Amino acid sequence: MHGEQPVRIGGRALDILTVLVEHAGEIVSQDELRSRVWPNTFVEDGNLKVNMAGLRRALGDQPAKPRYISTVIGRGYRFVAPVEVSDLAESITESVPALERTHNLPTATVRIVGRDDAIKSLRHELENTRLVSIVGAGGVGKTTVALAVAEQAIGQMRDGVWFIDLAALTDPSLIASAIATTSGLAAHSANIQTAVIEFLRDRQMLLLLDSCEHVIEPAAAIVDRILAEAVGVRILATSREPLRVRGERVRRLPGLGAPSETMALTAAKAMDFPAVELFVERAVDRLETFTLSDAEAPLVAEICRKLDGVALAIELAATRIDAFGVAGLLARLDDRLRLLEGHRGNIERHRTLSATIDWSYGVLPLSERVVMRRLAVFAGAFGLGSAIAVATDEHIDRVEVAQCLANLVSKSLISAEVRGSEVEYRQLDSTRAYALQKLAEEGELEQARQRHAVHCLELLGQANNDAEKLPNADWLSRHGGKVDDIRSALRWAYAGSTEGSLAVKLTVASIPFGKQVSLVEECREAVELALEERFRPHRNTRDDLLLNLTLGATLLHTRGPLVRVKASLTKALGIAEELGDVDLQLECLRGLSEFELWTGDSHSAIAVAEKMRALTLKGQAAAAGDADAQAGSALSWLGVLAAARQRLERIVQRPVGRHLRPDVVRFEFDQRLTAQGALATVLWLQGFPDQAVEIARRQLKEAEASNYAVSLCYALLHGSAIIAMYIRDYEEAYRYLELGVQHATRHGLTIWRAMAIGPRNRLNLYVGRPIDLPAFRETLAEVRDGGFRMRYPNYLTNYGEALARNGDLEGGLAAIDEAIALCRSTGQVVGIPEILRIKGNVIRFGDPTAWERAVDCYLQSIELARDDRALSWELRSSMSLVKLWRTRGGNGAAEEMLRSVHEKFTEGFLTGDLRRARALLDAGPSV
Repeated sequence: MHGEQPVRIGGRALDILTVLVEHAGEIVSQDELRSRVWPNTFVEDGNLKVNMAGLRRALGDQPAKPRYISTVIGRGYRFVAPVEVSDLAESITESVPALERTHNLPTATVRIVGRDDAIKSLRHELENTRLVSIVGAGGVGKTTVALAVAEQAIGQMRDGVWFIDLAALTDPSLIASAIATTSGLAAHSANIQTAVIEFLRDRQMLLLLDSCEHVIEPAAAIVDRILAEAVGVRILATSREPLRVRGERVRRLPGLGAPSETMALTAAKAMDFPAVELFVERAVDRLETFTLSDAEAPLVAEICRKLDGVALAIELAATRIDAFGVAGLLARLDDRLRLLEGHRGNIERHRTLSATIDWSYGVLPLSERVVMRRLAVFAGAFGLGSAIAVATDEHIDRVEVAQCLANLVSKSLISAEVRGSEVEYRQLDSTRAYALQKLAEEGELEQARQRHAVHCLELLGQANNDAEKLPNADWLSRHGGKVDDIRSALRWAYAGSTEGSLAVKLTVASIPFGKQVSLVEECREAVELALEERFRPHRNTRDDLLLNLTLGATLLHTRGPLVRVKASLTKALGIAEELGDVDLQLECLRGLSEFELWTGDSHSAIAVAEKMRALTLKGQAAAAGDADAQAGSALSWLGVLAAARQRLERIVQRPVGRHLRPDVVRFEFDQRLTAQGALATVLWLQGFPDQAVEIARRQLKEAEASNYAVSLCYALLHGSAIIAMYIRDYEEAYRYLELGVQHATRHGLTIWRAMAIGPRNRLNLYVGRPIDLPAFRETLAEVRDGGFRMRYPNYLTNYGEALARNGDLEGGLAAIDEAIALCRSTGQVVGIPEILRIKGNVIRFGDPTAWERAVDCYLQSIELARDDRALSWELRSSMSLVKLWRTRGGNGAAEEMLRSVHEKFTEGFLTGDLRRARALLDAGPSV
């Protein structure tokens, strides 16, 4: 803490500080620091320097005037501030709560020079407008300033502060995906931009969109939508040109101030100018003995003027102070700029930066030039291991690569950021563009891309193995940042004519990775590419199995049970059978059974479930449970409630969780969770409302703890919301539906969002709220066209009732009759008693003269409910029958029917239907 403000320090930097404070006043050698902070690990000097710089930055310390940490040249470091020891450490530690992840900002490793006023002004701007764009030349410090502004907003925005680096994107269509991945949206959608907007709609957060210039038009388009539809979101953007969006406040960031040519300078006066201050600070970082003399002050000032105050150019020049001295720097810089001026005339800032990078590159040793070029293939941040993997070959070994990387960091040609306990490296976009050009000129680009793609294959392997071991948040922190590099590797592999085999391998390996980072739509697109005929020679049989299984699974849960889903899953199943891979046969059968159930074909779903059961003969005991889940759900729709309950209870009683092989990727939801939803409905139908509520609660709790997006949709929309409606707890039902719609929208699960409309409109009918009939009709068409017929008759019935209530009795009854016919045609008859009861109500209120037709509907409903032993349907229809007969003078048989069915209940007497039935019985036939 600094006063009341928390000081954000990276994990390794905090370890360094701890060691120094433990030995306050004593010199701690670099070797001792390395052994304490990185025990049993070889660490380059550059790694220690990066973390030490980050620590000094966090403390606001300066190497030239240390308040906390002084450097003892050649010996180590000393903590020089006073230290007091307290015995409250234990109680303080115990009181610190666990922190939620509220931002992804990197820990800066250098002190920001000369931008205090700009940072303060921009922070004020963000409080008064929702879009501020920091515009300026490349290397002027836009990102540095933006990160400083964003850091001050940590804790001020309810839903966090999120840094989205667009520099790595080469495909403008991926901007929405970058926002989604960074801000916590797990989107499985073909229309990712809409999913992002829906996710952001009710959020309060700050988005920092960095480096917009190369994707300026699509970036402006999505920013415009966010501003219009997500009123709690503020945006800070950096770009070389304005976005030109309504409401944008543009603030141009100039170069750092430098002394004029006519000013008489001393070292003290020169240090009043931020450009000189930055030069000196970076020079001291490079050469600890450097001090600015009065004689050199005018030379440094001239260097800063020639570089137009561009921060990156000044830093690049200052890092060569040890090689050339101030006078030598100025002479070499002057030569380089004059050459450029001869070609272009006036020296503009971006050309000054280019010239400086060119000059810095030219004075590098050969090995450092090679490493700098090769590392440009990384689209995002990378670690030391990744740098070694991509830059090492027969001419330069891993030790030399590590040393070159440390030198490139010290020369500001590669930036280092502390993230948690590790250091990540990155080339700034301008430096990377230059290095890529050099890589191409040297004829090394394709070879470097190939090494990068092979390394991405290794990264995917590590990520997929860790998915089985790490909590989701820890996994994302470790591996989520590799998305841009995986995309880049896939794009290059598919574009090349000779890398088909690598493209397929990358795609197959990226399937579980795509699930973990919730980019299922991108995964589907890559899978479809890999399945194209031109890549057939590069696919083996197992590739075809995994690709087809993944295609079917991703399509099913984003777009519904389309014909292509069954075709893909059937093909995958055939291959799994040929290979004798029982685990993957089960995955294919699970997908096929879900497909059949969703299409409303319970008989086919049961047939598939029996195939799953047959696999138990091969020692797959878990298959029986999954078969029970599918068969139980299917039987419940057929009205065979006792058998359905028996099957469903088997799997629900199975322990939570089951290990899957790393290559068995389940895009489907957990069978045990879906069985709980089906069991809750069966229990309610059989007359056990309290047990139904308890099972639904358990299902929701387990779904919330799982990592499956569809599981939570199922628990909310087909579990808790349905049971809440059954027991007539309308307030809770609305809440569950709202949560379900938000979740489906957040994850881009359009078919699930559409499926929520039916229950919502049923609720509206219950409480007398108006219904948007045109919107309801469009949703019905979306559900029907998506092939989802399992609950379609229910939705169609609700639509018919809504039509009748709005005066179209004939149209309403036609819709209800169509719903009944659909149920009978598929055999999914469990809902017909309720549909008949609703039909009777529609007739009763729409045409009172046809009351006998209504009575007939109620009697048919009661008879069917008794056949299925659906006690709750029988109770509802008996109540409706009694109410109608009482308006006609009463009917003893109906009264006895209601009393008899009510007496069969043993629980649930506080739920809606039973309370209503009790009140009806107590009131007697005179009412």
